[in-house]
Amino acid sequence: MDHPGDPRENRLLGALAETDRLRWMQHLERVELRPGQVLCAAGQPQRHAYFPTSGVTALLHMTEEGMSTAFAVVGNDGLVGTSIFLQADTEASIGSVLVAGQGFRIAATTLQEEFDQCDPVRNVLLRYTQALVTQVAHTAVCNRNHTVDQQVCGWLLYLLHLLQGNSVVMTQELLAGMLGVRRESVTLIAGRLRAAGLIRYTRGDIEILDRIGLGHRACECHATVIQEYDRLLADSAHTAGSQADPA
Repeated sequence: MDHPGDPRENRLLGALAETDRLRWMQHLERVELRPGQVLCAAGQPQRHAYFPTSGVTALLHMTEEGMSTAFAVVGNDGLVGTSIFLQADTEASIGSVLVAGQGFRIAATTLQEEFDQCDPVRNVLLRYTQALVTQVAHTAVCNRNHTVDQQVCGWLLYLLHLLQGNSVVMTQELLAGMLGVRRESVTLIAGRLRAAGLIRYTRGDIEILDRIGLGHRACECHATVIQEYDRLLADSAHTAGSQADPA
């Protein structure tokens, strides 16, 4: 990338044709993403779409009893605010920043205009939406069919994929909230992973020591989701580039 904070550090923005991305530059606003910050609220209209370049946002469903479960996460591979161009009046879920980072945002009205008026932009956004639907579907299957141990390992590997590092700043309580399980369950699993030499955990910082070993304990769901994002966003970049202005 040309410099830190380049919009192309977000894969979705990077998949836009150069002419489209240059047009967007005058509308994109750089933002800091703080842990716990709510980027979208259930039942509320979305005023901006957010494109993380670092950090991770969890998309959550909250029950009437106050229990939450993450059904998807968004990092530098996508956006928060699909309800805007899907023409939903309000958001159906909560988008809360899980891991601090940076990103860009664009006004909802601008994004809607781009979606309506530019075919290559619409293609990129719809392909991303298909990838997000795939993630939601695999999360549902994973929650139903795989052990909490497998889910913890899978989520850790997926988060590392988004953060492109070896550690995740996250408490066991937050991880438990993502999975919709008791904190004690995550504490027990973290202890097993640490004893096996797979992770190091200190004060909310989870460092992965053995990715291969962690992968052996994880289910296949998150790896499948990564492959689908790679396929759809790569195809988007190719399609957008082929339709770019020859000038």
